[in-house]
Amino acid sequence: MLNRNREEGHEHLYRDYFADNCVYGAKDFKRRFRLSRNVFLRITNALQSRYDARGRQGFTTLQKYAAGIRLMAMRELPDTMDDYMRMSERTARESLYTLSRGVVETFGDVYLRKPSLHDLQELYATHEERHEFPGMIGSIVAHTGNGKISPIFNDLLNGKALDAPFTVNGNEYKYGYYLTDGIYPQYSTFVKAFCHPVEERDNFFKRRQEGSRKDVERAFGVLKAKWHIVEHAARPSDLETLRYIMYACIIIHNMVVEDKGRNIAHYIPTKPRHVQFQPGTTDYLHRVVEIQDATKHKQLREDLADYIFYGNNNDNG
Repeated sequence: MLNRNREEGHEHLYRDYFADNCVYGAKDFKRRFRLSRNVFLRITNALQSRYDARGRQGFTTLQKYAAGIRLMAMRELPDTMDDYMRMSERTARESLYTLSRGVVETFGDVYLRKPSLHDLQELYATHEERHEFPGMIGSIVAHTGNGKISPIFNDLLNGKALDAPFTVNGNEYKYGYYLTDGIYPQYSTFVKAFCHPVEERDNFFKRRQEGSRKDVERAFGVLKAKWHIVEHAARPSDLETLRYIMYACIIIHNMVVEDKGRNIAHYIPTKPRHVQFQPGTTDYLHRVVEIQDATKHKQLREDLADYIFYGNNNDNG
């Protein structure tokens, strides 16, 4: 059996990045691990207290989770951990999977939570300020196919998502909406651009809607650029593991954004206020009718077009 001298690997890692007089400073750490040392230590300390209290000799917490982060972030293969971390390819993969599952189970309730009413109000305010779309939750990139809508709307239909009313152009709407392309149906929770705009107002709205969609969708591009494993094959043993890896990348990314002070919403613990509707019940059917109301879909787009165009008459030329 190969003696990799894992203790030497730990000492090497510790001297380089974690000692008081470490070789590499904060900028080098952030460039090589895609997050600050403070965020890394917050993660490792939380996972160590939760998962590593088993009294077994093995790789240290720093080695395991540093290897996991490097595999998420950099263009490195598991067997590249051998010469530096003194870690086999198999152990490096296991460290990645353990890190991913631990991050989701430990931090998911905060950084992968469904939006609260407070979160939605913060999103509304931010998107109106940046994109001038009041009531906007976000943007959806692609249709799921087979006549089905993204699972993001299952919660809304089933009453798991909170009603978050907003007002635009003097009219009140019960639910927030997503900017979409033309393939989506005419639901009150979708806002599409005009297909063939003729009037100046409609052309202006089309430019703003498409520009805002691109701006929001860049967020996923940033995620892929920061976490290499999101874009490239992770070769996990099963889909569940792949799901944990993806969720962990999103969670850590949100932690990094918060660490930089750039998060939109701030976590405020609240009691769940969602009421689930059963398909076929009066409340459920009423909700479906409201969401799938094509008349309200058109009215919302008209209200937004008026609000954005006439509210910006100094910038619509």
